[in-house]
Amino acid sequence: MTEAIAEMTHMTGGRELVMVSNRLPVDRVTLEDGSMHWRASPGGLVTAVEPIVEQLGCVWIGWAGDAGEEIEPFEVGRMRLAPITLSIDEVAEYYEGFSNGTLWPLYHDVIAKPEYHREWWDRYQSVNRRFADRVAQEASHGAIVWVHDYQLQLVPAMLREARPDLTIAFFLHIPFPPRRIFAQLPWRRQLVEGLLGSDVIGFQRVADAISFRAVAERYGTAPSIGNTIVTPARGEQPGHTALAQEFPISIDAAAFAKIAEQPEIRARALQIRQDLGNPKTIMLGVDRLDYTKGIRHRLKAFDELIADGELEPAEAVLVQVASPSRERVEAYRQLRDDVEVTVGRINGERGSIGHSPVNYLHRSFTKDEMVALYLAADVLLVTPLRDGMNLVAKEYVACRGDERGALVLSEFAGAADELRDALLVNPHDIEGLKAAILRAAHMPEREQARRMRGMRRAVYNNDVAHWAQNYLGAVCAAADAKTQTQTGGRTEPIQVSAAYVPRQVDDRIRRLAAAPQLTVAIDFDGTVAPLVKRPADARILPRAQQALDVLREAPGVQVVLLTGRSLAGLAETQVASDGWIISGSHGAELMGLPGTTGVETLAPPTDEEREALQRAQRRVHRALGQVPGVRFEEKPFGFAVHTREVKDEIEAEELLTAAVEIGEAAGLHTRAGKRVREMSVRESNKGDVLNRIRAALPLAPVLFLGDDVTDEDAFAVLGHDDLGIKVGDGETAATQRVADPASVAAVLAMLAELRTGTVIGS
Repeated sequence: MTEAIAEMTHMTGGRELVMVSNRLPVDRVTLEDGSMHWRASPGGLVTAVEPIVEQLGCVWIGWAGDAGEEIEPFEVGRMRLAPITLSIDEVAEYYEGFSNGTLWPLYHDVIAKPEYHREWWDRYQSVNRRFADRVAQEASHGAIVWVHDYQLQLVPAMLREARPDLTIAFFLHIPFPPRRIFAQLPWRRQLVEGLLGSDVIGFQRVADAISFRAVAERYGTAPSIGNTIVTPARGEQPGHTALAQEFPISIDAAAFAKIAEQPEIRARALQIRQDLGNPKTIMLGVDRLDYTKGIRHRLKAFDELIADGELEPAEAVLVQVASPSRERVEAYRQLRDDVEVTVGRINGERGSIGHSPVNYLHRSFTKDEMVALYLAADVLLVTPLRDGMNLVAKEYVACRGDERGALVLSEFAGAADELRDALLVNPHDIEGLKAAILRAAHMPEREQARRMRGMRRAVYNNDVAHWAQNYLGAVCAAADAKTQTQTGGRTEPIQVSAAYVPRQVDDRIRRLAAAPQLTVAIDFDGTVAPLVKRPADARILPRAQQALDVLREAPGVQVVLLTGRSLAGLAETQVASDGWIISGSHGAELMGLPGTTGVETLAPPTDEEREALQRAQRRVHRALGQVPGVRFEEKPFGFAVHTREVKDEIEAEELLTAAVEIGEAAGLHTRAGKRVREMSVRESNKGDVLNRIRAALPLAPVLFLGDDVTDEDAFAVLGHDDLGIKVGDGETAATQRVADPASVAAVLAMLAELRTGTVIGS
């Protein structure tokens, strides 16, 4: 992961990184000798961005945590920390009031009732102004400013007005509410306009980004084109575009796994189990003490399982870690009282001398201790009523290299989008929650391993480096675009046509369009060119050709054609492919790869292979050459038999079966396609050649569109960030599907329009 994050140094182009958050990422602790020391704070934000800051360094602006105290800037590691002073009244009204009494409950689906006080709003504005002024003072020219979370949503617009040279990124770590809920906020327009001062606005989930784009259009009069919002000019401020899309946050999975492998951590995990009496099942909950986390629902379900006789209190223990949170806010004080009373009642009614079913720990723990708890726990319960992401779930999975353990996860947590192999629950459904807990407690080891493997794959594929590369990549692209605009580049986006593009494909294409680097790979026949009886008569659809021409010229985009045709056969179609990388004969031929000239081919056939090929060709021609509608195509290392012109489909299939039997008898490799079979002395496929092409290009997500069985090899090698689109019917490894080549042309046109602003005609 270090190498991946090191790439960000190049991505930022030497620009200074300025982090802005309500709290500084450190806590002050007093050592035994009375000296003062700063250490990293617990919490999702610090956990997520710590590796990035270690690599890039930054200026970090935020409140140090004590009301009224003025602290001079200081350094910790590669961070220069610039504290903001908040008075007692500001903490009460800006932080505890508007941020946590108004915005927090509103953004969490009104689980608790938000309060709307004008004096809180006034204080929120003034504190946001102070943060913006401090950033404007500290940031170097052209810096990237990364503003974090709901407490500072007015800062981007304030900062854009004061320092138009800055590139401003905002990331919301909590959910963004649906429009019908956001509409309750009296100051909805001002908050939307504040966020629209950003160049990039990041969210945890697709639904959050969609909700914000909807309220931006409604209350900010800022229409969206895909995931790009077009902000109007306001006063002397010119209009600009803001990218608003999801960037699911993650963890340094490898770092957690490394801690989990340490002998002393494993020994501590065993000690925890012994201290708990070596029960059969240890369940673990790790949360901030917050009413959104579903702790009361979890305790109710656990209590009822014991009362129902489904769990034996001597065999099952629930360890609930609840770190202190906002204890000056009345709703949180009431929650703490409720939880502690509930824990006491459960232990009093269900416990025995020397054994408590619930071990409640109202404090924070070090990372090492948390990893030991993860290793000790048989079941992790992550059951928030609403959560932006929840990194605890990902931490647990990263630590379980033994592929043991079960995760019960709320479908209302952002992590549920990625950890699909968890036991997903609706925490409001107590009976459903009980069923999931019981299933987790009795899950067979084989099922544990299967589910854990899937979740670990998801966490490692989307670790913090992946998240940061995607997010900072988009931010740096915005910074580069700003530089181009200042030198006369284009700024006006154009409305996009989305004909023939299914909604689910539409959403993925809009995200790919914002990637700093992109590889667009296509099959030919049946994908961009409709299938025809005579292969030489096939022609690419004009709209697809135009879109690919535009994409070929777009910065950061590489167009790749992967076809089963030979390069000579492709030339017959007259496709305009200058500047493309082209693989013919299913990877046996390759041209246009960076650093190469001419056509590269596989090793030439041996005399023995050549003889086998000629023998098979003679036999197939003798057997099928006189059948009306059968056509033969020469390949560099073999030949193909086409039956598209054979009228009877059953007869066509029988002819192809006969051809395959002859080829296999001669020791040739055979490959099936739509009404075609290929025989070859060399085994190659589109998946292998796609991997080879990717290795020669800058790191980039891949869009691949294909219609044939032979395209499945390419779909199979696509990764987490890539998008495979199957054209037409049939089983596929692709994640999305469109109907026909006209739909492919529409997808490519949409991508070209989103990427460049160029309208592609229908």
